[in-house]
Amino acid sequence: MTPRPPDPSAPAVRRAPARARASRKGGKLDLDPLTVRKARTLARQVGRPIVTLAQQHTTVSVERATLRLAGLEGADADGIPWVNRLLDAVRGDVGIEHGVALPVWDALVRGEADDLAVLAQKASAGSVRFRVPEGRDLVRARAGARRQVGAGLRRVDARRRERDRMVKRYGDPRQQPWIYLIVATGDIYEDMPQAQQAAREGADVIAVIRSTGQSLLDYVPEGATREGFAGTYATQENFRLMRAALDESSRELGRYVRLTNYASGLCMPEIAALAGLERLDMMLNDSMYGILFRDINPVRTFVDQRFSRQVHARAGIIINTGEDNYLTTADAVDAAHTVTVSQLLNEYFAKEAGLEDWQLGLGHAFEIDPELPDSFRMELAHALLARELFPKAPLKWMPPTRHMTGDVFRGYLLDSFFNLAGTLTGQGILLVGMMTEAVVTPWISDRDLALRSVRYVLNAAGNLHEDFVPAPDGFIVQRARQVLAEGIDLLERILAHESRTGLLDAIADGTFGLMKRPADAGRGLDGVAVKADGYFNPASEILEDK
Repeated sequence: MTPRPPDPSAPAVRRAPARARASRKGGKLDLDPLTVRKARTLARQVGRPIVTLAQQHTTVSVERATLRLAGLEGADADGIPWVNRLLDAVRGDVGIEHGVALPVWDALVRGEADDLAVLAQKASAGSVRFRVPEGRDLVRARAGARRQVGAGLRRVDARRRERDRMVKRYGDPRQQPWIYLIVATGDIYEDMPQAQQAAREGADVIAVIRSTGQSLLDYVPEGATREGFAGTYATQENFRLMRAALDESSRELGRYVRLTNYASGLCMPEIAALAGLERLDMMLNDSMYGILFRDINPVRTFVDQRFSRQVHARAGIIINTGEDNYLTTADAVDAAHTVTVSQLLNEYFAKEAGLEDWQLGLGHAFEIDPELPDSFRMELAHALLARELFPKAPLKWMPPTRHMTGDVFRGYLLDSFFNLAGTLTGQGILLVGMMTEAVVTPWISDRDLALRSVRYVLNAAGNLHEDFVPAPDGFIVQRARQVLAEGIDLLERILAHESRTGLLDAIADGTFGLMKRPADAGRGLDGVAVKADGYFNPASEILEDK
């Protein structure tokens, strides 16, 4: 495929007058502020109906997350978490339209059990019946739920303060980009020493990738796990163990080492709550990834996503979004504007949920076919566009995977060009690419060579991004403006959909990543409920206060 040359006349992004361009500080692409403002306004108009939809619904995972924040842990003999058992019992009696808190704390106030754990066990055995309380019983249930869930959120606050103290004591890495490296053997007890060694070799952020398929489980496994598939299960105990191991590394190395996992899939809100309770620092949390690549129902995803991001905001966790995945299924040149649109939507959804700019690890990737002429120039254009659209966000820059062939020399070269592009465009979080990425599970030796490449490029290039300024109206500048213009055009077309929720129609049409996902289908739809009058969730109430 031959790339389309940038066309300065087609749907052109307006450029500022020459005098304004000469006087403006920064802005290597010289994007017109009015055009950028228009893009954000359109993203807000597209996203607002989705937020309203999320506010009108709840899900089984949102309600289970509320129970987890209240302190309910553990699982039965079959490994099914008590939060699932208790939620299922409530749902069977009264549904979840009023929230799980009122029926559960009504039962506790009535003396059905002394605590949540005993109540869950009795409910699982069928010896408790739930109701939606009224009158004085309603007032007492609300007060009890708010008190206990509030205590859980105060524990999240305490973990955030703990992080702040450790960063102040041990310090952050010398500068961005932070080096982000994946460690996941399937065995948490093997992951820990590997993660610590990776930190010694220069990694600033350790990501424990999840076991394949966990995003499709409608429960969170319990305890430490030793058998995962191409990853390690995300559990509260695994979070605790890895956090403790990296705290040891922070003390040893004199810099705070961050921990990442995945708040996505059918248990997105629950994993977000567990991450806050165990002081994780980053979470993969994209508004559309589960819809497109795991066929999870769109409404379920947007409801779960909003609650999870409210928890992340409270916990001081940086989110990483998943726009890089679009370019593994769609062409990185033709679909570049869909990445920009998704970034703008992710920014809107995140800020609406309370996240701040420094928490927005918006994703993008180095995935253009290297055989295309000027492919590196286009990569620079796309990366620089993201950098300038979101100047305060620590963008997450993803390495090449789609065009890795198994040729280790070619792969090493591509990863080095990726590292250079990240340096030239001032990316914030640099995921370490490995020469056999997407072909086989990389060896430890592959990781060592990959880190050598990163260290060499970052050290040799230094602050080269300060000197890199593309030619005014040259190829890079025109390509970036073209992508932004196409993104604005796409947002306008989404708004032109007849339905009120045009984004759901766009997702159903295959606009993003070429995946067609209708709003009335997909996994997890049966776990969505429209909120009834009188719905109550103490976690949501507290989190909405921002």
